[in-house]
Amino acid sequence: MTVPFRAVPGLLAAAVLLIGCSGATDEPDATAATSTVTVVQTREHDRTAFTQGLEVSGDELYEGTGRNGSSYVRVSSLETGEELRRVDLSSNYFGEGLTVAGDSLWQITWRDGVAFERDPVTLQERRQVVYDGEGWGLCDDGDRLIMSDGSSTLTFRDPASFDETGSVQVTVNGEQLSNLNELECSDDGSVYANLWQSDDIARIDPDSGRVTEMIDASPLWNSMTSDERAGADVLNGIAQIPGTDRFLVTGKLWPTMFEVQFTPQP
Repeated sequence: MTVPFRAVPGLLAAAVLLIGCSGATDEPDATAATSTVTVVQTREHDRTAFTQGLEVSGDELYEGTGRNGSSYVRVSSLETGEELRRVDLSSNYFGEGLTVAGDSLWQITWRDGVAFERDPVTLQERRQVVYDGEGWGLCDDGDRLIMSDGSSTLTFRDPASFDETGSVQVTVNGEQLSNLNELECSDDGSVYANLWQSDDIARIDPDSGRVTEMIDASPLWNSMTSDERAGADVLNGIAQIPGTDRFLVTGKLWPTMFEVQFTPQP
């Protein structure tokens, strides 16, 4: 999502919606595990970047930003943070999530209903594809694209055509979980989702839609100084460092990107 907002940490209750009888499943979910974040190291982050999508591919970090007139895709060195290439969107578009899928980079937009397919090496636009509804987060699990629209629905899409191929409703402890935002398809097949208006990250089984773990990332916000928090917006942006159990996590207009591990809580 894109509306500037600074949430109270851990606002899981605001993200969980029980939609009448239709929100309940025949059998209750197994209780989701609870975890927190352990910081391994910190990196500088451009505090002017309204981060919408974050992904590591090889030794490069892809970041997509939002807002009309300041949306772009930037590729940086994962090791040094040096910007390697960048492309700006027309001011007509409000950029959202992105993902590298094979030899394509897909970037979605918020309410414009347009997905851009790009060359991941040059960032040159190859084509535009129209879709219905809003675009929030996007990731590639190796076989399909998985997309969020701010609701409790994850939509599956063909990585070549961007055509919709199915969907799943996300639930946590038997209740529908809404406000699904930026997504990361992890090495173990799970999908990690930032929850808009909260400092929570949900780990989701994309086949069943069940949340298997809720991660409290509020220690990241709490670790920043008042000057660092000034002007900063919500937590958004999660990318696994491939082959490891570490993730890069940041937020919209945050001056810091955190390399973290998820640590179970008792």
